[in-house]
Amino acid sequence: MYKHKKNRCGRCKLHEELCICTIIPKIETRTKLLLIMHFQEIEKPSNTGRLAHFCLSNSAIRIRGEKDKPLNMGEMIEANYQSLLLYPSASAQEITPEFLAKFQKPIQLIVPDGTWGQARRTGTKISKTFPEIPHVKIPFTSLSQYRLRKESSPEGLATFEAIARAFGVLEGKEVQQDLEKVFLTAVERLLWARGKLAADEVFGGLPAAAISRT
Repeated sequence: MYKHKKNRCGRCKLHEELCICTIIPKIETRTKLLLIMHFQEIEKPSNTGRLAHFCLSNSAIRIRGEKDKPLNMGEMIEANYQSLLLYPSASAQEITPEFLAKFQKPIQLIVPDGTWGQARRTGTKISKTFPEIPHVKIPFTSLSQYRLRKESSPEGLATFEAIARAFGVLEGKEVQQDLEKVFLTAVERLLWARGKLAADEVFGGLPAAAISRT
């Protein structure tokens, strides 16, 4: 178990010895990611949406929930994109090639980020403001590999996982695989730091500096 309370990286939020910034790629995509993050998630090392933003060049983060700093909803919509809200409501349609074929513009995928309650409230607010934005969901393919927070549903996914799987349809399996490598590295380094994984079980291995501190 990682016993040292060291400073965290200001970017990826992992302990400095576990930092993954050097392996974060810059992936160019036609699809834009717009992450609507609850302010309480900003400094949490267990937040994964932020890492997806770092990986995807065509992405942006908007912060909601801060006192006296209301989110400007008008900034969400861009005329050059077809916006889709990743939100599993009753009307949500699965992201499939057939579904996407109806749109002429590139996609802007709007993703609420936070706890399930925070994400639900964000999704509801966006839906009321922009009822014309279609709701979408990702086809279920496998269980989550997150393991850092409890999910309310067996089919629940971390924000990063949901984004990776959505981009697998929107941009191709290679983009999905590149994203999932970063996700697994971050999650398993945190699990090791919490004493939940042995060093030789961590995806991609551990930095020498981390092992020397144990």
